[in-house]
Amino acid sequence: MIVKTKIGTIEYSDLGTGEPILFLHGGHGNCNETLWHKGFDQTKFRLLNPSRPGYGKTPLSTFESPKEAASLIVSLLDKIGIEKVVVIGISAGGLTALELAANYKDRVEKLILLSAVTQKWLQPSDALYKKGKLLFSPTMEKLSWGMFRVFFRLMPLTMTKTLFKELSTVKAVNFDHKEVETIKEIAFNQSSGHGFVNDLEQDIASKTLSKITCPTRIVHSKNDKTVSIEMAYHAKKSITNSYLRLYDNKWGHLLWVGADSIEPITETLAFVDKANH
Repeated sequence: MIVKTKIGTIEYSDLGTGEPILFLHGGHGNCNETLWHKGFDQTKFRLLNPSRPGYGKTPLSTFESPKEAASLIVSLLDKIGIEKVVVIGISAGGLTALELAANYKDRVEKLILLSAVTQKWLQPSDALYKKGKLLFSPTMEKLSWGMFRVFFRLMPLTMTKTLFKELSTVKAVNFDHKEVETIKEIAFNQSSGHGFVNDLEQDIASKTLSKITCPTRIVHSKNDKTVSIEMAYHAKKSITNSYLRLYDNKWGHLLWVGADSIEPITETLAFVDKANH
């Protein structure tokens, strides 16, 4: 659904009832992304998934920085009458999650950083930056994703292997049918809009992280090829009340995919359920 808040328009999905969990999706995501909901019982949790500015039907307009994006998210919470949330910042959504936790302390119960970007993600000299600018610019992204989906229909296993190499440093692995289907579903849900090239430019003041006081769990893979493990160490060093948990999983950046996703999901849910005091 799309709502007009006091400061701007935002698209979001709202599933389940109970304790509100706010998911801030990564690059190419939107409010229809459900991978990260895995494990969350919708009779216990209310899962809120806004499309970050530039993604889905949320216009980029004046919300280009993580700080501005955070203010739009808070205006959404005001509009739908939610006082406090557990925030889960995923991948490129990490910077907005950090700004939320740092600047709206009374609205954030706990913070979970999941394979998250915690400082400037890429430099213009990085190959991933150049590729992102070229393939996923607002003028190119529909064509790029269209081609991607055509190839996925024709050669699902080959495309899964191709994508895997972008996400994980693990070598020589086999994929079961379920993994191929999961990756295909992700690929068919994604688009870049104006959001992804904006994510490539986003940055955050280093002092922002030191302002965060809520209980924080940093969840990262030792095999993440997309977002450097240094991001996790940076968050651990800068956020006082934080705990870092590293996993040796197959899918690297996508900790919620595959058989070894059970451990990070179970431990993350335990953190959500744990009383603060």
